[in-house]
Amino acid sequence: MNRRNWWVKLLRTIGIVLMGITAVFTLMGGAGTACVTLNPTGFGDKFSGIANLQWLYIIFVLGGIAIGIMGIRAVIYLIKGSKNSYRFILGTLLLGTVINLVHVFVSRALRGGSMPVDAVLYTNLFTLALFLLFGLPDIREAVVFKESAADNHANRDAAAITLGAAGLLFLTIQFLMAPTHTISSINYADVWHVSLTIIGVALIVSGILLKFNHKLHLPDTDVIFETNG
Repeated sequence: MNRRNWWVKLLRTIGIVLMGITAVFTLMGGAGTACVTLNPTGFGDKFSGIANLQWLYIIFVLGGIAIGIMGIRAVIYLIKGSKNSYRFILGTLLLGTVINLVHVFVSRALRGGSMPVDAVLYTNLFTLALFLLFGLPDIREAVVFKESAADNHANRDAAAITLGAAGLLFLTIQFLMAPTHTISSINYADVWHVSLTIIGVALIVSGILLKFNHKLHLPDTDVIFETNG
């Protein structure tokens, strides 16, 4: 493997994995907001301030879920090397950044805090910054570097790592979010423990199977993604 190929595959893997984590985190953020949105006064005084703008938080929930799904679709585009996927990725990340930025400001104004939306916002911003760097001429030239047969193997590895990383996030999110979701000694991030565990284990197992079962193949592609198409 020459040096150019090595960097292309590294950039490919970083981009796919980070986009996958961002998509899952955004989806979780949208779904997780549903609890307080539907019952803002049911958790003491902590979220009662949002009751008058419940309609706006419904938009945050639906928007977060929709953008998370768009992010998952963007990961698939990356893996397949679909044309115009770069524009779709930037659009998805920009939407995620905007809706979470508004969510942060509104929550701070209404209830004096915005965690864990801050974490989702920062993840979107970091991933957006990375893909904007991918659009710089020198890096873009490398990222759009064409490979042939070796691409399917590299894509499979990147997809497997992404599945594993997403699975770990599902398995640990209730612990990571415990400081911001514990009210009256109850960790509300853990109310979906069984479902999160099943999904997390399934994703990790899928990643392992994809990595080591060579009968599973991803569609061939010539490029990682286009930035000018």
